Amino acid sequence: MNGYAERVAGALFRSGCIKFGSFKIKSGAISPYYIDMARLLSSPKDLCIIAEAAAEKIMPLLSSEKINKLASIELKGAVIAPSIACKLDLPCIIVRKESKAYGVTGRIAGADAAEGDNILFFDDVVSEGLSKIEGVKPLQELGANVKHLLVVVNREQGGKENLEKIGFKVDALAKVSEIVDSLYQTGSISKEQMEKVLSYIKK
Repeated sequence: MNGYAERVAGALFRSGCIKFGSFKIKSGAISPYYIDMARLLSSPKDLCIIAEAAAEKIMPLLSSEKINKLASIELKGAVIAPSIACKLDLPCIIVRKESKAYGVTGRIAGADAAEGDNILFFDDVVSEGLSKIEGVKPLQELGANVKHLLVVVNREQGGKENLEKIGFKVDALAKVSEIVDSLYQTGSISKEQMEKVLSYIKK
């Protein structure tokens, strides 16, 4: 288990971000667990734990590569990204899912994305990776370079591998298998709940 998994598991469980049962997900499949990262807004301490862990993960990258902005996509990643940006002193960009038709139009909110920017893209989870490609696209169309992607949870459904095949470097604070193992070890979930998740991700 990596050094972040226990911290992430505890924060997600205490805040109610991770739920166990039967949930229909975006693809239409039924999952034995669901992660709603917006629940971190109900638990400031746990939001800080996740933001601090992400900032720690990104910090070594800033010393070895030129990254000058942090970006995320609404809604879930955008809940956490400003807290991370604050800790790293990086301008923060939020990519809208749809273009805004009034006021300041377009899909970019917050800091500007400009040609030559080196942007790290952050999000809550990665499943198959399609939403990450969609989130990064508006930044690339403005001439920004996006090579690194960081998520809180890798759902272990091939997304990391799919994105790496097309040239991205993808990292996660924790895999979902590590999270359920940690929660089982601390008595937060039953063996049956853990095994249902592990069986699901092996399919």
